[in-house]
Amino acid sequence: MPILVSDDAPDVHTSKVRLPPRDKPPGRTLVIGDIHGCSAALNLMLQELSPTPADILVMLGDYVDRGPDTRGVIERLLELEKHTQLIPLLGNHEILMLDARDSTVDSSSWFAVGGSATMESYAGWAKPEWNKVPETHWAFLSRLHRWHATDTHIFAHANVNAMLPMPDQSDDWLFWRRLDDSHPHFSGKTLICGHTAQKNGLPVLLPGRICIDTWAYGNGWLTGLDVGTETFVQTSQRGEVRRLSFDEVRMLTPKT
Repeated sequence: MPILVSDDAPDVHTSKVRLPPRDKPPGRTLVIGDIHGCSAALNLMLQELSPTPADILVMLGDYVDRGPDTRGVIERLLELEKHTQLIPLLGNHEILMLDARDSTVDSSSWFAVGGSATMESYAGWAKPEWNKVPETHWAFLSRLHRWHATDTHIFAHANVNAMLPMPDQSDDWLFWRRLDDSHPHFSGKTLICGHTAQKNGLPVLLPGRICIDTWAYGNGWLTGLDVGTETFVQTSQRGEVRRLSFDEVRMLTPKT
C-alpha cells in the first residue's frame, strides 16, 4: 500500500517511511488513538498488537496531558521509532505544550487543560520547568506529522474539511474541530481520527469516518485499530483488554 506523507508545512518535519522489500508480504496498518499520558494502557496495547518492523503504526496525537505519565508515553514512542514504521501525528495538546514553552505569557491556560499533569510527570510538581523535559522529547514533539494518507485512508488528529485536498487543510480542521455529521472526504478515502472523546468507550463508525478517541485518561479505554481486519483492540489503565469487530461496535452503540 503506497504511503503518502504530507510535507506541506515547513515547521513540521516529515520523513519517508521505509517499506518492506517487494518480495515480502506487506505488514499491517495499525492505528492508536489519544493516549493522554496513559502509559500503562499504551504498554498493554503494544503487547496486544505486537507491532513488527513490517507494520505501519499510526499514532493519532495527544500523547501528552491529563494522564499520569506523559514522560513514559514519549519514552515508549521514541523506542517504537527505532523498531517500527512509526507515523506519529500532531495533536492539539502537543501544540498547546509547545506554545506554552515558546510563549512569554503565563502557561496557566495549558495547565488548565492537562498541562499540570504533564509537568508533574517530568518535574515532580506542576510548574513550567521546561529544562526538566529532555531535549529528545522536545525534538520528537517538534517533528510530528500533520496528517498521513494511504490509497484508502486518511489519518488526522481531529477532523478534515471534506471538500479540500489534504495539503490544503487548515490547522483548525486538523487539530481542533470536533467530529460532526459532515460528508465523507471527497476523495472517497475513510478518515480515521481521534480528538472527540467518546465517554461510552465505543469507537464511532460513520460513513467514511471512524473516531477512536475513547477517553483513555477518564477511566475509559485506549483504542487501537487493525485497519485490514477491521478489528478494534481496547486496553485500560486498569489492565483490562477487549476486542471488538465493526459489527459488534455497531450492535453496542446506542441508537439515537
